[in-house]
Amino acid sequence: MKMENLTGAAKLDIPFYQAAGDEVAVFEHAWKNRLPLLIKGPTGCGKTRFVAHMAARLGLPLHTVACHDDLTAADLVGRHLIGDGRTVWCDGPLTRAVREGGICYLDEVVEARKDTTVVLHPLADDRRILPIDRTGELLEAPPSFMLVVSYNPGYQNLLKGMKPSTRQRFVSVRFDFPRAEQEEAILIGETACPPDLARRLVTIAGALRALKDRDLEEAASTRLLIYAALLIKDGMDPVAACRVGIVESLTDDAEVAEALMEVVSATFGR
Repeated sequence: MKMENLTGAAKLDIPFYQAAGDEVAVFEHAWKNRLPLLIKGPTGCGKTRFVAHMAARLGLPLHTVACHDDLTAADLVGRHLIGDGRTVWCDGPLTRAVREGGICYLDEVVEARKDTTVVLHPLADDRRILPIDRTGELLEAPPSFMLVVSYNPGYQNLLKGMKPSTRQRFVSVRFDFPRAEQEEAILIGETACPPDLARRLVTIAGALRALKDRDLEEAASTRLLIYAALLIKDGMDPVAACRVGIVESLTDDAEVAEALMEVVSATFGR
């Protein structure tokens, strides 16, 4: 389905997303060819929003899972639950996505326990099957089903990395923070803030991102810029909004925070 063919009402239901490159075409080609997709990029650069946008664009149900250290294969596939004196099988989000022919999106997949990859492998190759050992079912994914996973390469270490045997089952696309003019368009599209404010916030982000790996563990994300823009648009002082919306979310070090605030103050002429 192409955006040009969507009705005005349908477009309103699609989450806003400003494409930075050919990622929309890559997603559509992968889906049409029944290929799983791996998205890698820094925190807050638009990975989750992109998947939500594409699911709505294609008219598919979306099941999103925020992966964590305690996430197991059973959390994805399902488990038996006891209720009203009987045992009932309850599908997990991965199983529901397969049954519905939707998209299952595993956010920060490397955070999940290693046994989850055993479940993903047969869905992420040409078999496209989901064995459910506890019920004896063998589900074949319908043509519309798509598996999408993401992670932040900056958080990887020897214990939390994606194995080559898993990585090479996916079509992969790399995300990064958008170019200045694109990021300004995102802020305006998300918050309806004035163009001058968008430009100032993007200028601040550029200066703060230059400090990553020196004074900051993580770069200022587009998400944080949106938070600041919303606060300012609601009447909050711009410098104060940038402190709570951007700076304090980047560091716990008081001296570093004050150094970052100097950049903010200079940008707003304080």
